[in-house]
Amino acid sequence: MGTAMSIEEIVAGFQAAMLHKSPDELAGLYAPDGLHEFPFGGLAPLAGREAVRDAYRAMWGGSPFEAEEVRLVALHRTQDPEVVVVEQVTRVRAGERTVEVPSLVILRVRDGAIIHARDYMDTSAIARVRSETLTSG
Repeated sequence: MGTAMSIEEIVAGFQAAMLHKSPDELAGLYAPDGLHEFPFGGLAPLAGREAVRDAYRAMWGGSPFEAEEVRLVALHRTQDPEVVVVEQVTRVRAGERTVEVPSLVILRVRDGAIIHARDYMDTSAIARVRSETLTSG
């Protein structure tokens, strides 16, 4: 497997997976028993790499939106060397409009894999994306 990925490489891979809408790229960043939680928006937590893959395949596969850019706003190190806070903005093409979706993701990375992600997305921006793709389609 080679050397474990650094936190910066994990963050870059996470953003690339979003840009490519690739559930396989995303799942590959997680430990087999990694946990992905959505504290806002009422989505169930995803327990395990395969749950991450399946959920994102369903979310991204059936969605007409396209991510045009995932911009890293800031990468904050914490006192815990395994934990990083990622501030990012995803520019999404939804029908005829572009919507910016800010998010904050807290990642715990151990041995080069995500073991825990807490994904705080702007749920009102997500609702705008959904609304635009429904009215334009």
